[in-house]
Amino acid sequence: MDADRKGRQGDAPRQRLQGELRNLRQLREKRAREGSRMQRTESASSGSSRARLDQPRTTRPGLFNLPTYDPEAFGKLSERIARFLGTGRFIVWMTVVVVVWVGWNTLLPATVRFDNYPFIFLTLMLSLQASYAAPLILLAQNRQDDRDRVNMEQDRARSDRNIADTEYLTREVAALRQGLGEVATRDFIRSELQSLLKEMDERRDAADLV
Repeated sequence: MDADRKGRQGDAPRQRLQGELRNLRQLREKRAREGSRMQRTESASSGSSRARLDQPRTTRPGLFNLPTYDPEAFGKLSERIARFLGTGRFIVWMTVVVVVWVGWNTLLPATVRFDNYPFIFLTLMLSLQASYAAPLILLAQNRQDDRDRVNMEQDRARSDRNIADTEYLTREVAALRQGLGEVATRDFIRSELQSLLKEMDERRDAADLV
């Protein structure tokens, strides 16, 4: 009987281990089934989203692909052009071009003129230049506004930190003042010692009289 009992006791951990392994295997199979089900649902949902017409298409067909560009590089170029348009150099060069254009088409022979009076082609070129200059200036202003907003937010955060630091230092100084008010000074200790010596002398005198 003892041998049977020991055998059963020895088989108990083995059976427990086998039961845990069986549970782990079942859990693994369950997770695998759930993962495959989720993949099927995702693929079905993606297929349905591609088939739906109430959502914008992320990619265009190959025939209608538009050229891509770097917005940061284009923004920097627009800022350079806007800065140049706002300088006196641009006004000088524009004046020179207009004067040369009008002089060429007025003073030179008719065989070499390319834009006779009333200079329609010149008007068209100036209108084209203005139509491109206005959006570039607006884009540069928008970028400058974004930078100003970021700088303002940083300044606000910096001022908030400075206010918090100032309040902390104020509390620390008040605590130090309060702590120093409770510290015994040299004059206070000297006065206490003098009063104690005086009291001891009075007691000695009273003892001598007795």
